[in-house]
Amino acid sequence: MTEQKNPLPWLVERILATGYDDLPENAVAKAKTFLLDTFGVGVAGCHGFRLDSILKVARSWGSGDEATVWVGGQRLPASAAAFVNAYQIHSLEFDCVNEDAVLHPMATILSALMAHAERRSKAGRPVSGRDFLTAAVMGVDMSVFLGKASTGPIGFFRPATAGGFGAVSALGKLEGFDAETLTRALGNQYGQASGTLQPHVEGSPLLGMQVGFNARSAMGSVDFAAEGILGPSDVLTGRYGYFRLFERDAFDIAHGLKELEAHFQIERMSHKPFPSGRLTHGVVDGLDRLIGAHGFSPDEIESVTCTVPPLVNRLTGRPDIPDPAPNYAKLCVAFVAGTYLNHGKVDVEHFIGPEMLRNPRTHAFASRVTVLQDDNPNNSAMAPQTVTVRLASGAEHRVTMDAVYGHPDRALTRAEHLDKFRRCWARVPALDPAAGEALIEVVDAIEDLDDVAEIVGYLTAA
Repeated sequence: MTEQKNPLPWLVERILATGYDDLPENAVAKAKTFLLDTFGVGVAGCHGFRLDSILKVARSWGSGDEATVWVGGQRLPASAAAFVNAYQIHSLEFDCVNEDAVLHPMATILSALMAHAERRSKAGRPVSGRDFLTAAVMGVDMSVFLGKASTGPIGFFRPATAGGFGAVSALGKLEGFDAETLTRALGNQYGQASGTLQPHVEGSPLLGMQVGFNARSAMGSVDFAAEGILGPSDVLTGRYGYFRLFERDAFDIAHGLKELEAHFQIERMSHKPFPSGRLTHGVVDGLDRLIGAHGFSPDEIESVTCTVPPLVNRLTGRPDIPDPAPNYAKLCVAFVAGTYLNHGKVDVEHFIGPEMLRNPRTHAFASRVTVLQDDNPNNSAMAPQTVTVRLASGAEHRVTMDAVYGHPDRALTRAEHLDKFRRCWARVPALDPAAGEALIEVVDAIEDLDDVAEIVGYLTAA
């Protein structure tokens, strides 16, 4: 690997120098969109797999009432609340994603930011909406840079590993760190960064828990730095730095920086219209387009062939199995396609309980699905994808998608975005529908808030 210039001084200076007034109108609008989206999937995640047990363990880590678990309202130390809320955000596989970076930055960043804002409010140092939104945008930029600068096949769970660096960047900005302190805080985070893809392969709930681990460690990294306990500085391109370890020496710093110079990366986020791995969304989008265009019924389908980039095949081209764990099913192209063909949609309830996960009709449709890998040289590419349907009559229909539904080039409308939020909110009967509508208005005008911690009141049940 040719020696590449350390980008961290430039990144840190940019994070610290950027203010709310430097954000273009579209970046502010997209930040509000994905803040609301993340709050929505976070409250719906109160039904996440074994959340009761995860909460029990988090409550055993120590006493304190600095921050709040969304929906349940339990008061915990801030780092413990960040852990639980991060798990809730990611547990349904419904949180937004940056496709080119192959990561979900908001789960780690927003859970840590909210817990930190609550703790500061309690201490009489409230975080304003303008500062909060700016910190979130810059945290996303740091996380996404790490993903976009990678050129090799993803080998670790980047939403956790890169997400933690984004959370530290956001928190350090809120704390007014100087460049040296923020750099060293990122060094503290590097000492705690974790995230393996093995839970992805097996469908283990540890996948979402890893997002929580890094949200929790981000808060510790910043707390240590504030006390003058500082980590190493050359944590990205150093001899044993992030890119050498987590990206296995396959990286292009210049490309990552060019992407940041072109856009604030919050502007390039994708919605997840379905609560399954983003890599499975292409087959749903393709089938929906073909059925809408040609009017055939699912029962007429003889076979479905999905031709996808290597990333999609490697992470979600797994075989359908008779009794999948929820996370395995959400990350299986064949099962997700079978779910759509059986139910006409893909939503949260389709991955809950044995009746859904073992549904014979879903698995019968899944058995007709074949995933083929194309020769796309981009190890991070999620598109283009081609879905080909062959009917029992012999007719064949095909669609190629350069951007899958939810991508910024084929984005959800405002109405579709709000519909997703309201469906997530409605999954929690304990939450007042009026509070959800009020939260929409609050996030739309978040720059006017004097204390972001007020948002928590909308996120908890009466």
